[in-house]
Amino acid sequence: MTQITRQITKEIQNDCFKGKVILLLGARQIGKSTLIKMLSFSKEIETLWLDGENADVHLLLQNANSERLKQIAGNHKVIVIDEAQKINAIGSVLKLFADYHKEIQVIASGSSSFELRNSLNEPLTGRKFEFNLYPLSFQEMVNHTNLLLEIRQLPQRLRYGYYPEIVTSQGNEERLLKFLSESYLYKDIFLFKGVKKPEKILELLKLLAWQIGSEVNYNELSKTLKIDNQTIESYVNMLEQAFVIYKLNAYNTNQRKELKKSKKIYFNDLGIRNSLINDFRPIEIRNDSGAIFENFVINEFRKQNEYQQVYANLYFWRTTDQKEIDLVIEKDGMLHAFEIKWNPNKKTVLTKSFSNIYSNYTFDIINSNNFFEFISADFLIKKLKTLITQ
Repeated sequence: MTQITRQITKEIQNDCFKGKVILLLGARQIGKSTLIKMLSFSKEIETLWLDGENADVHLLLQNANSERLKQIAGNHKVIVIDEAQKINAIGSVLKLFADYHKEIQVIASGSSSFELRNSLNEPLTGRKFEFNLYPLSFQEMVNHTNLLLEIRQLPQRLRYGYYPEIVTSQGNEERLLKFLSESYLYKDIFLFKGVKKPEKILELLKLLAWQIGSEVNYNELSKTLKIDNQTIESYVNMLEQAFVIYKLNAYNTNQRKELKKSKKIYFNDLGIRNSLINDFRPIEIRNDSGAIFENFVINEFRKQNEYQQVYANLYFWRTTDQKEIDLVIEKDGMLHAFEIKWNPNKKTVLTKSFSNIYSNYTFDIINSNNFFEFISADFLIKKLKTLITQ
């Protein structure tokens, strides 16, 4: 199978050789190295690859000054530092490149934004372009094959997710997902500093996997796992920084009945989620099909929101008397409300509790028959951007 072109390839390409470091963040095995290799430079531009997991690379960059870095670069005009978070004082190294060797394009990739951002935030202020890479998107697969084929593949994607190796290895998905989780995903999580009981993180992940689409209560998780609330919150943040899960906060404008501090937690990849609970049954016979489909749709909105550089805010909305909207996208004061239903025959209307409070909104229902109309790149560009400028 030919390589699948990632949507942000062009954006990264356009930001090269502008005197800034390119940061590419994403989970292991998500395709960061493949994307970098697909960047198109002239034949005269040579690339040097440095793997942060190799001890000799650590020694090479240890206590390096600007002159030493120039010697390391040699004639190479592009330097790729993979798994950059593994290298001590990587922030200082990248700062020296950005300040003294602007003719060299440095691309640093990492699978742990928690560790990498901690070492980069101050040294690289104003010296970087940052990109997040997620599992393959519906739009990327449509571009790679065609719309009809990818629509037909929806049940498969809801079971096995969008990791590149999974998508290109039909028939072997479950085995590969188990290997991916155990060999790569958990490896980064368990290496986080301050994790005293890694088995508790795995238990937490499984609990969160059962609760997608529901509000998460840290107090309940704390009682179940027998660890304090602060540790639960710390572990959730670590899992988010390791690109396993993400939080969706409740939208509110301080109305009396609106929930304010609630949050839902979703998985960046449904294959990983289903692997955690060891449930790969077809979507049509599952009792969690609605939650899975909701997770899928919100994932795709998040990808396009960032890849298309819309930078809207994503929320859910709920009142104390359980009136709810699955997804609210806010941009410059304009609200776009969405109800997400797997069953296209399930009737739903916008709750009056929402329309009585807000007037600056649009409303759409997304289901398994029409989802492709909403999660494409064109939808965000045309609906969100154009409505804002009207």
